[in-house]
Amino acid sequence: MSVPIIRLFLAIVVLFALLVAWTSRWTIFQADDLRANTLDKRPLFAALRVKRGAITTEGGEVLARSVRTRNGDYERDYPTDSLFGHPVGYAKLLTGELSGLERSRNDELSGTTSELNSVLDQLQGKRRAGNTVVTTLDPQAQQVATDALDGQKGAVFAFDPRDGAVKVMVSSPGYDPNMVNGEGGLSELNKDAANAPLLDRVTQGAYPPGSTFKVVTAAAALDSGKFTPDSTFDGRSGRVVSGVPLRNDGGQDFDNPSLTTSLTYSVNTAFAQMGEQLGKRTMADYMDRFGFYRLPPLDYPDEQMIKSGERRNGRLVPVTSPSVDVGRMAIGQDRLLVTPIQMAMVAGAVANGGKLMEPHLTDKVVDPDGRTVKTIEPKQFSQPISEQTASELTQMMGRVVEEGTGSEVQLPGIDVAGKTGTAEIDVANDIAQPWFIAFAPASDPQIAIAVTVERTVGGFGGTVAAPIARDVLASLLQR
Repeated sequence: MSVPIIRLFLAIVVLFALLVAWTSRWTIFQADDLRANTLDKRPLFAALRVKRGAITTEGGEVLARSVRTRNGDYERDYPTDSLFGHPVGYAKLLTGELSGLERSRNDELSGTTSELNSVLDQLQGKRRAGNTVVTTLDPQAQQVATDALDGQKGAVFAFDPRDGAVKVMVSSPGYDPNMVNGEGGLSELNKDAANAPLLDRVTQGAYPPGSTFKVVTAAAALDSGKFTPDSTFDGRSGRVVSGVPLRNDGGQDFDNPSLTTSLTYSVNTAFAQMGEQLGKRTMADYMDRFGFYRLPPLDYPDEQMIKSGERRNGRLVPVTSPSVDVGRMAIGQDRLLVTPIQMAMVAGAVANGGKLMEPHLTDKVVDPDGRTVKTIEPKQFSQPISEQTASELTQMMGRVVEEGTGSEVQLPGIDVAGKTGTAEIDVANDIAQPWFIAFAPASDPQIAIAVTVERTVGGFGGTVAAPIARDVLASLLQR
């Protein structure tokens, strides 16, 4: 073979290799970056021609579907209107704006795997179609939670602590995702700054947890071995903490209450002492174990979730910071701000014998032919506390409901373990943030729940939030 022919052959091989490398770069290795490029409008127009997969409940109720328009394009329709607005989200296909499951499960819903697979499907004559995402959500309980909030600003989040399946995710006020594709769209919803309907209060609402955080403090106290359920404390109201007197609710004094009694009747001074004696490093350790200072492990857009923890000027600061008053943080005050999903995870870890499972909205993904192509398996997030500590806390939280501040959540025939919280926001105007976290049945937990209501006047966790939790638990367990 002559030298010129060999050179020509090598040149062709090199050029072919370069062609393969560059096409592979865009079709395989950097396909996601290409699709995310806002300057490239081709994927948006292509998406309008794809029948996007449905989002349904386990029972088959359709929460989102694609409907064909007169010009042959598809747009999204949400048959349940505002009931599942936040967890399902919206898909404005013309602009590529997505939220909720519509965003986090976009690849499955749009039938997108990779550009290479799309080319192969086209060569085989296959029409691109989306998969169905089957959720774990319970429509009946979702409606009960929505009705129980009765238009009040707040949130309800309930999941199965054994496997993480989310049953209820309500943020109030909600919004109807059908409005997103209507006249005005997102800009119209964004105008309502006072109600912030697009804000998902379950994952983005930052609230002082009040006494519900005492479960975390009690968990650290017991699990670290520094205290037992029978350890006693100075329960006098007005005890000085960080140089400032701290009062119990109603100025009540308690005569050397035990840890169990302190949780049952929510004794502030006892828990402030616990926090100070445990110290910032121990409290920081256990908060990390429960997931504080991390985004919740939910199959949900990161942009729609925030981290729980101590905040200064809108920014997270470590528990070990000199600016943190660990005594007041231990009772859920200071500048501690949390999300309802985080406090539900705290309850869920106690319920599940100390093992915290990752909450998830998706049960499975089904292709257009009805075949299950993905099943979401239970996944453990962490082991914040031992099984013994969880058992001791369960008994203590059971007493809160039986004879303490959480008696409003009692259910006939079902033992409930819970903790109330009433965080002070504006003492002068009697404005507080009522909370309730719980799990049931306490002897065989199947549901863990967190409820909070924004800025109520004269409200308490036991009278405002607990009844809402009771109704949701009843809906899920008494069928």
